Amino acid sequence: GVLYITAGAAHTGAARRSAASVRATNPGLAIGIFTDQSGAMPEFDWIGAIDAPHRRSKVDYMGRTPFAETLYLDSDTRVAGDLADLFRVLERFDLGIAQRAASTTRSLGRRWRHDVPAAFPQHNGGVVLYRTSPATIAFLDAWRDAYHASGHGVDQITLREALWSSDIRFAVLPPRYNARRYTWLDHWFSRGPRPVILHTNRYHPTKHGALKRRLVRLGGPG
Repeated sequence: GVLYITAGAAHTGAARRSAASVRATNPGLAIGIFTDQSGAMPEFDWIGAIDAPHRRSKVDYMGRTPFAETLYLDSDTRVAGDLADLFRVLERFDLGIAQRAASTTRSLGRRWRHDVPAAFPQHNGGVVLYRTSPATIAFLDAWRDAYHASGHGVDQITLREALWSSDIRFAVLPPRYNARRYTWLDHWFSRGPRPVILHTNRYHPTKHGALKRRLVRLGGPG
């Protein structure tokens, strides 16, 4: 199944819109959510409650997935294609995760406990495919503990170190399963495969609004 973990009305609303795209493109998949919100949410087959929500509640609840095979998605995503081939990765690996496209020299230089080589990239925690195996649950628990102990507000630093220090078998997903940018020019002129999962600020419930306000102040499109 596909799992969302959200805190607050805005992010839960965004997850509902993302879940609708899953339902439209993959009607056979179950969809679940952990949230601190209540009320009718027909987009989901399963709903679990979050205690003590925070900006990265996903680190606390990914290991509690109700599914044997899970695709975790951040709320600022849209699914545009068939996910069956993606789940086949779990035939050979415990976890699938995409490389973080926007890593910078500064972000790669930030560390917590481990001296990770620069050649080992950061990965994006917003699209994570995993099996409910002992190895995966142990990895997710270690990431959760590291995130809370580190004091870092972002999750990529501890995720990178957790992957580096773990023996978990993981596959790096191609960019089409975590497309961070896709325009009409890409749609019409790119020879690459079409994105299956879009993960952009366009769908973010707060970042997209802030970007539009900045453009208006600068005299750009409103």
